[in-house]
Amino acid sequence: MVKETQTKNQELTITRIFDAPRERVWKAWTEPKQVMCWWGPKIFKSPSCKIDFRVGGKYLFCMQSDTGPEAWQKGIFSTGVYKEIVPNEKIVSTDCFADEHGNVVPATYYGMEDFPPELLVTVTFEEAQVSKTKMILRHAGLPAGMIEMCKIGWNESLDKLALILK
Repeated sequence: MVKETQTKNQELTITRIFDAPRERVWKAWTEPKQVMCWWGPKIFKSPSCKIDFRVGGKYLFCMQSDTGPEAWQKGIFSTGVYKEIVPNEKIVSTDCFADEHGNVVPATYYGMEDFPPELLVTVTFEEAQVSKTKMILRHAGLPAGMIEMCKIGWNESLDKLALILK
């Protein structure tokens, strides 16, 4: 598995090569039961996931930890709207903190400061080799002070994704 991470202009870019066909990686991003298997850094699980997978549709993901701050133990929810979908090639969505009902909330709701109310996530999928997929994730609009934490969180989540794709 190849890992590459870059940060530039408050955008985090992560490139991964997964040992799985593109359609399989795509489904891991678009089917709730599969997202629940990998969403969140290594100390988190995903107890719920809702996806209305269409342009204009929304998602509501939850990650929860048995340890850490109270907010982590209750669950951290994120939501967004799908802006662009090209089957098996590209997903573009907004990314916001949310409460358990999908209402957008400020980062302070979870004890975080200096986080914009809405970010943009773009994920592209390309055939890398036979039965391998190159995935590029771009998370735009991150505060400079949060890029490193987001890089760690995404990479740990994507490590879990790599394991379920084997």
